[in-house]
Amino acid sequence: MNSQVAARSLSQVSTTILGMLIVIALIEALVFLIGRVLLHRRKVIVAMLVTPAIIGLVVLIVYPIIYELVLSFSNMNLRHFKDPSFSLANGIENYIRVFTKPVLKQEMFWPVFFRTILWTLQVFIHVAGGIFLALLLNRPRLRFKNLYKGILILPWAMPQVISALTWRGEFNFQYGFFNIILTKLGMTPIQWKAAPVPNFLAMIMTNVWLGIPFMMVISLGALQSISSEYYEAADMDGATGYTKLSKITLPLMKPVLAPSIMLGIIWTFNNFNIPYFINEMKLESSEILITALFRAAFNFNQYGFSAAFAVVIFLILFGLTLLYIRLTGALKGVTE
Repeated sequence: MNSQVAARSLSQVSTTILGMLIVIALIEALVFLIGRVLLHRRKVIVAMLVTPAIIGLVVLIVYPIIYELVLSFSNMNLRHFKDPSFSLANGIENYIRVFTKPVLKQEMFWPVFFRTILWTLQVFIHVAGGIFLALLLNRPRLRFKNLYKGILILPWAMPQVISALTWRGEFNFQYGFFNIILTKLGMTPIQWKAAPVPNFLAMIMTNVWLGIPFMMVISLGALQSISSEYYEAADMDGATGYTKLSKITLPLMKPVLAPSIMLGIIWTFNNFNIPYFINEMKLESSEILITALFRAAFNFNQYGFSAAFAVVIFLILFGLTLLYIRLTGALKGVTE
């Protein structure tokens, strides 16, 4: 029976892939005919190479965004899954409901939002830890440097879901590593999964462990791009280590760190795996916006409301990104 199901699934996947290849081939042929025959363009090969990427962007990004926006103006849920109604009134009701009704069973939007901001601020711990480790690894006389790099980058290289599940086991009340250490030290074990504050702290600890290696790699690359002539001139002037760090190292690292921090903020704000897997007991006091959106859509089956909720999250993150770019000039080198 299992072999039959597997064979049927494989056949369906193969058929889908074959259909996609046929469609792409037809589109490429159409592009070639239009560009070469009708428009008499010699560089039609460029258009043919770009076309699959454009199709992918439209299918995977543009269409879902448009569909999400349209869905936010509907009353789609389990009762109206096959016959939803789309209207401006439904949309206004959904968007007002995001801010006035619980987005979970009890939690309102604003506590979840401020918790998400607090969760996102851990990016600066990633940055500080990454710069510190990069400075240690950038020392010229450090032995076994490559070995240390491999060990320190391991958390980032591992699949995030596996890391989250591993850390979740370490927060077990009876058998987890942290409570075993606390017990041996004569302290009271902590309810990491059942208590609101420890559970949120466990989420942050896990994500910090995963986030520092990324910033370490970025910072190390930025450090190695700084010419040694600056430090030689500073040594001739008698500059201290702190002066060289504040006047040479950090300013010259800014063009690399600023966009990396922006990416870290976006990834952390939208990080689903860590809050979802570490918050095993589904405590509403530990939910952030992205996990609350998941609960609203797939646990409570409020699809129209969830679409409006998703649009609100997108607008908030878009606004925060624009504010960060304006304050830090993160994309200054790209726009000039």
